[in-house]
Amino acid sequence: MLRRSVRAAGTVLAAAGLALAALQAAPATALTPSAPTAKTAADTLGASAAQPEVLQAMQRDLGLSRPQALSRLAHEAAAGATAARVRQDIGGAFAGAWVDGAESAALTVATTRAADLPAIRATGAKARLVAHSLTDLERAQAALDRAATADAPVRYVDVRANRLVVEEARAGAADRLLAATGVARDLVTVVRAAEAPRPLYDLRGGDAYHMGGGRCSVGFPVTRGTTQGFATAGHCGRAGTTTTGFNQVAQGSFQASIFPGNDMAWVAANSSWTATPYVKGAGGANVQVTGSVLQPVGASVCRSGSTTGWHCGTIQQHNTSVTYQEGTVSGVTRTTVCAEPGDSGGSYISGSQGQGVTSGGSGNCSSGGTTYFQPLNPILQNYGLTLKTTGSDPGPGDPGPGDPEPGGSWQAGTVYAAGDTVTYGGATYRCLQGHQAQTGWEPPNVPALWQRL
Repeated sequence: MLRRSVRAAGTVLAAAGLALAALQAAPATALTPSAPTAKTAADTLGASAAQPEVLQAMQRDLGLSRPQALSRLAHEAAAGATAARVRQDIGGAFAGAWVDGAESAALTVATTRAADLPAIRATGAKARLVAHSLTDLERAQAALDRAATADAPVRYVDVRANRLVVEEARAGAADRLLAATGVARDLVTVVRAAEAPRPLYDLRGGDAYHMGGGRCSVGFPVTRGTTQGFATAGHCGRAGTTTTGFNQVAQGSFQASIFPGNDMAWVAANSSWTATPYVKGAGGANVQVTGSVLQPVGASVCRSGSTTGWHCGTIQQHNTSVTYQEGTVSGVTRTTVCAEPGDSGGSYISGSQGQGVTSGGSGNCSSGGTTYFQPLNPILQNYGLTLKTTGSDPGPGDPGPGDPEPGGSWQAGTVYAAGDTVTYGGATYRCLQGHQAQTGWEPPNVPALWQRL
């Protein structure tokens, strides 16, 4: 696991012409202000406003030009919204979704039901018919998780292959696990692990913090009421563990921690520290955090840590299970981003969207490696935390976190999961992508996140 701290610190021309003529001929009283245009997914996630540090790291680590990096972020935002809508529509037949190509321009959605293929293609996505639903594969994964040992340390669903993958550190470990659980062999691909994942010990995201003789990295600055602090990895400390900052100044203490099972914790800082809406980027530059929308498989993601700094890669699988020597951690995301000891707890960010905190991995940043992050939204939800984002401080008269918006059940500060329903302005909406709600992301304004029913 990797530990870290956060420092406070065509158009049809004829029709267009007719419309213009009609407007010119109409009396002035007939002209009324148009309704505000709903934000696209790329607008909602700030894809076009990605900071130079994000774009430069994507160019370096993913081999992209600047225009390609911008295009990729916009495509990934749109793909996440489309895949979420399709998943809601096809229900239990959904078998996963992913993006491909240097610019993530190709979205594929898999289903177990042939009747769904035309509707998937109608969204602009590629459609793939497969044998196993995502729910069935994840159910089998859960059965393996309950009996797993460090000899079969990693388990995840590979949505591209429509298979459950088990990595084994010792020959025969996967088959013994399947025999013990009764999971069908034809669901599983066994891969020999070159190196077992291990904890990598170690309030701006990515800054170092210290606990006794250990060091970790700050994940994401947060607030809880008037208390400021940060989210980080659970293996970095237990409730009551005291911390000092990157500058060795007394910082705060762990308020709660879960590890193994999950790998999540939060630290409350003392009055000397202030939560900021930033992650430490290349050269120490501040990278803005504007939200917590989890991105799809194949999407780009960058990591900040106090040992190796700023590196990028792609999301390989969500809901991965990893068995460390200390026990099994479930629900983490597998990535191609490298990391090393001391990076634990540090920030993963896609564009400007916080993704999670570093749990562990294998390899290093010289030869490359695989890392896993604990998704951020479950941490926020579990501990009642509010992610610090640019523009997240409510102004006079604005609803604060947890205050209901007038006329509905939607609340700023609430973490919503895909499938949740709320009311707002007299209408009912269903959540398409998990995120923490904030002022400005009201359901009618962000169709990438909410679908009106």
